[in-house]
Amino acid sequence: MFSRRLHPAESSRHRAHKATRSHKRSFREHAVTKEWEKSQKVESPPLGSTLTSAIVTLVVGREQRLFAAHEDVLCLSPFFAAACRGQFHEAHARRIDLPDEEAEIFSSVLEYLYKGDYYPRLSYNKRRDTWELEDGGAARGSVESTVHHNGVGGLLLKDTVIYCTAEKYGLEELKRLALRKQGLQSGIQCSTILASARFAYANTPDTDSKMRAHYLALIIRSRGTFKRSGTMQLEIEQGGKMFFDLFVAMCNHLDDISGMACRFPSLTRT
Repeated sequence: MFSRRLHPAESSRHRAHKATRSHKRSFREHAVTKEWEKSQKVESPPLGSTLTSAIVTLVVGREQRLFAAHEDVLCLSPFFAAACRGQFHEAHARRIDLPDEEAEIFSSVLEYLYKGDYYPRLSYNKRRDTWELEDGGAARGSVESTVHHNGVGGLLLKDTVIYCTAEKYGLEELKRLALRKQGLQSGIQCSTILASARFAYANTPDTDSKMRAHYLALIIRSRGTFKRSGTMQLEIEQGGKMFFDLFVAMCNHLDDISGMACRFPSLTRT
C-alpha cells in the first residue's frame, strides 16, 4: 500500500507547471472541494480571480522559515480565518507564528490552498479507471513518500502528517486527498508505518474513522510481515489505544471469516 519513492530534495522547488496527459483529470477537477463552499462564509474570492487581499507572513518551525500568503487564501481554512480575525482586527503586524509545524508540510498545505493539490499531484486516469500520482509512470519510484519530523525525531509518512495538519486546520477535502494519496504508496518499512500510525492516533480525534482505520486495515492485511517485526513487538509492549483498536479489528476480521465459513462450508474444504 505504500512505496518509498525517492526524489531529489530540491525538486519541490520546481514542482509547479508539470505537464499531464490529456486523458487525466486532477483531483480538483474530479471533485469540487468543500473548502471552496465553506469559503463563501469568509468572503474569499473565486478561484482564478486576481488576489488582492493583504499579505500575511507566516513563521514556521524551529528554523523559523518564512512563508507569505494572501489573507483570503489562508481564510479558506477555519483555523486561519479565526487567527486572522483575532490578530488583525486592530493595527497589528500581519504575522502568524507556527513553531510546531514542519516547514515542508506547511509548504504542501499552502500549495493545496492555492492550487487544490500538492506535489506530487493526483490524477485520474480515465483509460485505466484508476487514480495515480503524477510521477507514477516512467518516473515511478522517484516520489518521496516520507518526511523527517523534528517533533518525532524520525521519518513519518508525509501524507499522514498532511492529513493530521488538515484536521487541525479544518480542511476536510485536503484530508480526503492525503488519504487517497497515501493509499497509492507501497513498500514502506514496518517501523515507518508504525511510527506514522502512532502519530495519526496522537493527532486525530477518537472519532476519526478514516486514517486510523486505514492503518488498522493495513496491519491486518500485512500481518505476515508485521508478526515477524521486532518493531511491532516493541510497539505492542508499549501499548496504547491503537493496539486495542487493532485487537478489535482483528476480532471482527476473524468473525467475518467464520461467518463466511458457516454460509459457504465448501470454501473451507481442502
